[in-house]
Amino acid sequence: MNNICVFCGSSSGDSPIYQKAAEELASKLVAQGLGLVYGGAQVGLMGRIADAVLHLGGRVTGVIPGALFPKEIPHQGLTHLHVVDSMHERKRLMYELSDAFIALPGGLGTLDELFEILTWGQLGLHSKPCGLLNVAGYFDRILEFLDEAVERKFLKPQHRRLLLHGTEAGALLEQLQSFEPPHLKKWIVSQES
Repeated sequence: MNNICVFCGSSSGDSPIYQKAAEELASKLVAQGLGLVYGGAQVGLMGRIADAVLHLGGRVTGVIPGALFPKEIPHQGLTHLHVVDSMHERKRLMYELSDAFIALPGGLGTLDELFEILTWGQLGLHSKPCGLLNVAGYFDRILEFLDEAVERKFLKPQHRRLLLHGTEAGALLEQLQSFEPPHLKKWIVSQES
């Protein structure tokens, strides 16, 4: 692995514990020589993890749509900053630049990015590992919901296992590095002539 994409909030949340978790993840990434790919902003947890990686001498690549400049102020000190035209292009480029994905606490944008990349994995479009850093139980109800979706037969167990999770950054990175993707049937889109 060379680069880990981190999805996280443009807000810092209601407790310093989230910022501390972002800094801890940053230190683990740098210690393992892994670059950070993220949403390119200097605000919230996004700015916190980017600043921490840069402070420790690591590499940071940001990807931000130009339309978000007033809200998600682009970080000016990154190793690389890609300005794209749309959210779809942002997600595609972050996917292309990354070998694995981690979600820190965040809102709808974070969940959108995480669930889209998981869906791509479910469809067999990639075999890159995805994980949740479950800081202070933030994602407990999402994990419970996914388990219930399996119980109610809306989600297959092998697809549920695509989402790794942990409460400590180092242990989660170990899970990502040892991830063995399930053999999923790839969807083939055919065109009728």
